Amino acid sequence: MSKIFLCDGHNLAFRAFYGIRELNRSDGFPTNMIHGWLRSFWRMVDEFKPDLVWVFFDLGGCPQREGILPDYKANRGSPPEGFVEQLEWVKKLTTALGYGSGEAEGREADDLIAAKVLELKGENELVENELVIVSADKDLAQLIEPGVSQLLPPPTANPRVGWRLLDETGVMEKFGVKPNQILDYLSIIGDQADNIPGLAGVGPKTAVKWLQEWGDLDAVIANAGRITPKRFCSMIYEKRELLLRNREIIRLDSTKHTGGISPCNPDIEKICEILEIMEMKKSISEVKVRYS
Repeated sequence: MSKIFLCDGHNLAFRAFYGIRELNRSDGFPTNMIHGWLRSFWRMVDEFKPDLVWVFFDLGGCPQREGILPDYKANRGSPPEGFVEQLEWVKKLTTALGYGSGEAEGREADDLIAAKVLELKGENELVENELVIVSADKDLAQLIEPGVSQLLPPPTANPRVGWRLLDETGVMEKFGVKPNQILDYLSIIGDQADNIPGLAGVGPKTAVKWLQEWGDLDAVIANAGRITPKRFCSMIYEKRELLLRNREIIRLDSTKHTGGISPCNPDIEKICEILEIMEMKKSISEVKVRYS
């Protein structure tokens, strides 16, 4: 059995960007994210020893979701200064390190991870390998099942917390619902990070209570008149289209993704070439020790 890591590239890139600030090459080109990316992946590999690593990136927006909700992710604005310039080098470094990578026009990294999970499960729908999704994005918890877990990176504000692994039990402890209820849970409360509004006044505790009592979103809507607290009965019925719209947006697209670059052996010469351009001399020394 192989341990295969499926990494959310943009999620991890932003964490690397904010984890180290104001680090530049001698000509002023920013290198903080490249430093953070390399260090975080080396720590991850050292600690968990995956057999294969895949990294998936967003490529532009997601017209399908934006067509349903024009304000989808509109709250995020433009990437911070220095992010886009470094991202292309992060992608080059990812390939040089021997990690698989993938991106697709109109699809987000989360969707490509969902597609890869389905692909690796195969026709028998059984997970023969150990699949670990690496991301802090709570949307991905809907993919967790036996053989599939989620590794949460150390919080940027408190890195001492370290990496945390979520399995089915961990999802229950963290959210109060099962992985197969995460989609409906987020449809009810919304997702502020993606600018998806939930039911006004309904927080996580209430959403958990409804799903524990009724099972899924369809049953919650069907039993709107019996919901407690009673003040939400009419709201659920009146806002049922919003709830179903949310579910359509948050549901991951697991359509098979063709293309991408498969994992391979590290290209030591290419790694050193990139790090030389970025003036990362200490990292070059470590590469020669790590991959000798």
